[in-house]
Amino acid sequence: MSIDHYKLTIRGRVQGVFFRASTQKMANKLAISGTVKNTAAGDVEIIAIGEHQAMQKFIHWCHKGSLPAKVEEVIIEPLVDSVEHTGFMINH
Repeated sequence: MSIDHYKLTIRGRVQGVFFRASTQKMANKLAISGTVKNTAAGDVEIIAIGEHQAMQKFIHWCHKGSLPAKVEEVIIEPLVDSVEHTGFMINH
């Protein structure tokens, strides 16, 4: 089983539209662990660790996000240093 570890930066109208809560719900559904937070630049940053197949579904979902969101860009950066996460947390 292949494990993927990514940093995703989501740009667009992604703050104030339940993006973080929706991300947490989808991550839990797909057994993805990690964190999601808003950035000062108005983006959302996700650190995600999970099985390859689930991660591909998660990344696909990130291109749409929550219903009120308007995702303009998803920047995907592979991470080599795997940090242990238990569950998926919203950071404030």
